[in-house]
Amino acid sequence: MLETANGDFEVPETRVVGNALIVDIAGAAIAQTFSQANPVEGIALVSVTSLPNNQVQVTITGTDAPPVAEVTSEAQGLVLAVTLGDVNTVADEDAIEIVVTGEQDEGYNPSSASTATRTDTPLRDIPQSIQVVPREVLEDRKVRNLNEAAETVSGVARGGGLYGNGSITYNRIIRGFDQGFSGVTSFRNGFPDTDFFSLLPIGTIEQIEVLRGPASVLFGAGEPGGIINFITRQPLDEPYYNAAFEAGSYGLYQPSIDLSGPLTENDSVLYRFIANYQGSSDFQGFADSRLTTIAPSLTFNLGERTELDLYYEYTHLYANPSAAGTNTVILSDGSLPPRNFAPYYPGLSLLNVKVDRFGYSLEHELNSDWRIRNNVAINLTHFRNDVAGFPSTVEDDRFVGGFDASKDNYQRNNFFGQIDLVGEFGTGSISHQVLAGFDFNRFSNEGNNVDTDTPLPPLDIRNPNYDIPTPSYSTIPTFSDFNLLRRSYGVYLQDQIALLDNLKLLIGGRYDWVSTDLAVDLTTPGDVIDLSTRNDGAFSPRAGLVYQPSEDVALYASYTRSFAPLSGFDNTSTDADVIYEPSRGTQYEVGVKADFLDSRLSATIAAYHLTRTNVLTPDPDDPTRSIQTGEQRSQGIEFDVTGEILPGWNLILSYALTNAEVTKDNTFPQGNRLANVPENQASLWTTYTIQEGALEGLGFGLGLFYIGERQGNLDNSFQLGDYLRTDAALYYRRGRFRGAINIRNLFDVDEAAFAFSRTLVQRTEPFTIVSSVSWEF
Repeated sequence: MLETANGDFEVPETRVVGNALIVDIAGAAIAQTFSQANPVEGIALVSVTSLPNNQVQVTITGTDAPPVAEVTSEAQGLVLAVTLGDVNTVADEDAIEIVVTGEQDEGYNPSSASTATRTDTPLRDIPQSIQVVPREVLEDRKVRNLNEAAETVSGVARGGGLYGNGSITYNRIIRGFDQGFSGVTSFRNGFPDTDFFSLLPIGTIEQIEVLRGPASVLFGAGEPGGIINFITRQPLDEPYYNAAFEAGSYGLYQPSIDLSGPLTENDSVLYRFIANYQGSSDFQGFADSRLTTIAPSLTFNLGERTELDLYYEYTHLYANPSAAGTNTVILSDGSLPPRNFAPYYPGLSLLNVKVDRFGYSLEHELNSDWRIRNNVAINLTHFRNDVAGFPSTVEDDRFVGGFDASKDNYQRNNFFGQIDLVGEFGTGSISHQVLAGFDFNRFSNEGNNVDTDTPLPPLDIRNPNYDIPTPSYSTIPTFSDFNLLRRSYGVYLQDQIALLDNLKLLIGGRYDWVSTDLAVDLTTPGDVIDLSTRNDGAFSPRAGLVYQPSEDVALYASYTRSFAPLSGFDNTSTDADVIYEPSRGTQYEVGVKADFLDSRLSATIAAYHLTRTNVLTPDPDDPTRSIQTGEQRSQGIEFDVTGEILPGWNLILSYALTNAEVTKDNTFPQGNRLANVPENQASLWTTYTIQEGALEGLGFGLGLFYIGERQGNLDNSFQLGDYLRTDAALYYRRGRFRGAINIRNLFDVDEAAFAFSRTLVQRTEPFTIVSSVSWEF
C-alpha cells in the first residue's frame, strides 16, 4: 500500500535492466521497504523501495528473463499484471498481481505525536490540545531557532532571546506562563534536554511537538503552560544524501550535509550523519558568530524484536562580540532608539557555548502486545559569557547607563535515565493500553562570575562611543559562586481505555521526589551559604475523556496538574530552614478536534482555565521575606487549522485569546496582566506549489504574524505595542533540486517584541533575506 498526496496515480512506464523489470511510481511513499524472494517459479525477487522526491520503485527480477508487466489504472488503484518473459511457459495461476492503492500524504498535517502519551496514539484520541510542526513547515519557512519554529502555534508567545542570532533563547511563554525558569525548557525525543542557556540546532530536528497545559504527569517538574518537544532526524533504511547551502543578509552563509542509509546488506545497521557550519554577523555589524553542528547517529536492528539507537551531537557557538543587537531600551514616549544604537559595549562582550549531547534508546518487544524501553540522555553544556550591557538607567531619553559588566562561566549538566513498559490487554469488551515507568534526572549548575571595579560610562544614543579602555574585573558580586544540584525520581502509570468504539478514557498519575542542594558565595569572599538538602514531593494526576460522534469529529474534556520546585532561600534572611513548597498548576480544558477533506485538513478549538498557585509574594509583616500566597490565572481560547486545502495549497492558521492575570499578590494589584502575554495573537502561513505544466514545482509562501498589545512588567507600568510582521517565500522544486528565497519581516517592522524591563527590551529583527539551494543524490 502506497501513500499519495491525493490518491490519484498516473500510469507509470516500465523499463528493463538485465533480468529486472522496473516500475517507478511518482508522487507516492511507503512506510517501509518490502521484498520477497522466489514468490513463484520463474521470479527470483520482488522488491518495493522508496526513492527521493516522493517516488516508489517496484522491481521484479526474473530467473532466466525479464518479466513482462501490463500496467492499468482501475478503481482500486494501479494494477501491475506480471508474467514471465515467455508468456506461453507460464500458467495463469503463476501470474503476479500487485495492486497499488492511494492514501493521504500527511504533509502539513501529521496525525500523531508521541509527546502527550508516550504511545502511538492519534492526536484525535488525546484529550489535550497538541500541535505538531513537521519538517516540511520548518523547511518552507527556513526557521533558524525554536522560537521561530513555534510561531505558527496558537498560545505560544515569544520569550526573550538574549542574543541576536537566535541560537540561544532564554524562554518561551505558553498559555500565559513563562517557561524559562523551571530548570528544563525544552525536551528532546520526550526527554528533558536543556535549561535556558543552551543551543538547539534546528538542522537536526524532524518535527516539533507543542503540548499545551500542565505536563508533569509524564515529564516531571515544569511550568504549567506546557512543553515543547523536538523530535530529531533518525537513520533511514534507504540511501539518502543531501547537500545544501544557504546565504543571506548580514553575512549569513551555511553549508550543510545530511547523509543516511544502511551500513549492512540486511539493514541491521543504519546510520545518519548531519553536519553544518553557519557564519553570520548582526544587523549592526558588530558581531562575528560561528555555529558548528555535528550529529552522527546509528540504529542497530538486533533481531526482529530489538532495536538500539545511539546518538551524539556536538554544537558550538562562538560570537565575538556576543550578538546582542536586538537588545534596546524604551524611551519615555514609548518609542525605541534607532536600530544602529547598541546598548552594550561590543569590545567587552563574548559568547562561547559548547554542548555535547549523547545517549541511547533501547526497545524490545516481549511479544505482540508488550514491549519494554530503556533510554539514557546526557547533555553537557559549558557556557562562557562576557557581558557589558543590560543597562539600568536612561537619562533625558539620550544617555543609557548603569551597565552590568561581568565575566560569567557556567557548567550545566543534565543526566536522564528512564525505563518503561507499554502493553495492551482487554477486560471483556474494554481494551486497555497501559504505560508504566520510572525515570531519574540529575541536573547540576555550577558557575562563577566577577564584575568590574568601577561602573562603565553611559552611552550617548545619538553619538555612542564604544571604544573604552578594558576595565579590571575583581569585584565579587552577590551570589557570585554557586553550585546547584537537583535530583529527581519519578514513577508514573497511565491507562488509555477504549470503553466503546467512540468513547475513550485517559487516566494517569505520577509521583516525583525532588532533592535540591545549593551552595552560594555572598559578596564577602568565603562567606558561604550552604543550604541543607531540600526534599520536595508532588503527585500530578491527569484524567480526560474523548467522545467521537463521527469518524471525523472528537469532543474532549480533561483535568491535569503540574508542579515546579522552587530552589534558593528566603530573600534576605538566608535562612536555610525556610523551605518553599513547589508551585502548582491546575488546568481544566475542553475542546473539539475535526478532520476535513478526507483528513487532509484538521482543526482544533480549545478552551482552558489554568491556575498557578504557591507563587512567591512579599510577606506583609516583613517585605524583605517572601511567602507563598500568590496566585496567577490564565484562561482563554485557542484555534488551529492545519493541512492541505487543494493539491499544492497548504495552510496553517492559528488564533489565541489569552487572559493571563494576577489573582492574588501582596505587591501587584489583582487583575494586573502577566508580562509579555498578548491578549490577542494570530498567525497565517500558507504555500502554493504549481502542480503541472512548464512551471511545475514553482511555489510561493506568505506568512502573517500578529502580536497584540502586552504589558511590559507585572506592575503594568509600561506597555509594548501591537504589530504585524509579514514573511514571504519563493521556491522551485523539480526532481532532486530545491531552491528557495525566504524573506522575514518583509516590511521591516521595528517594534518591541519582549521586555525584561524598561531598560532591557528585545526588538523585532529587521528585514532579512535568505537564499538556499539543495540537491538530493
